[in-house]
Amino acid sequence: QVQVVESGGGLVQTGGSLSLSCAASGRTSIQAWFRQAPGKEREFVAAFGWGGGIRYYEDSVKGRFTISGDNAKNTVYLQMNSLKPDDTARYYCAAATSFYVAYAHRSPRTYDVWGPGTQVTVSS
Repeated sequence: QVQVVESGGGLVQTGGSLSLSCAASGRTSIQAWFRQAPGKEREFVAAFGWGGGIRYYEDSVKGRFTISGDNAKNTVYLQMNSLKPDDTARYYCAAATSFYVAYAHRSPRTYDVWGPGTQVTVSS
C-alpha cells in the first residue's frame, strides 16, 4: 500500500518562506497539499498531476506558493513564499493511487492516501 510522508514546516515570520516535501512510497497519479487551521475545515492548497506535470492552486496562494514534482523520487514539493499569518495551519499531503478526474482535484474524496501532516506557523 502506498504511503506518503511529509517533511518541512516550522515557524517563520510574516513575509518569510518555507518548503514542504511529500514523498510517496509508490506511484501516484496526483499529489496535493491541504491545510487545516484550528476551528476551520480542511481546505485545498495546491496539487501536482504527474501526467503532464499539471499544477493546480487555490486562489489565495497563487503567486506565492509553487508546487513541483520529482518523478524519480515520487516526491512533490511546495515552496511557500511571502507567508502570512492566515497561512498558519497543519498541512497535509494527499495522494491518489489510481486515475483521478481533473475537475475533482480540490475534493478530499479524490485522494485515498494521506500523511499525518506537518505544522506551519507564521508569526505576525
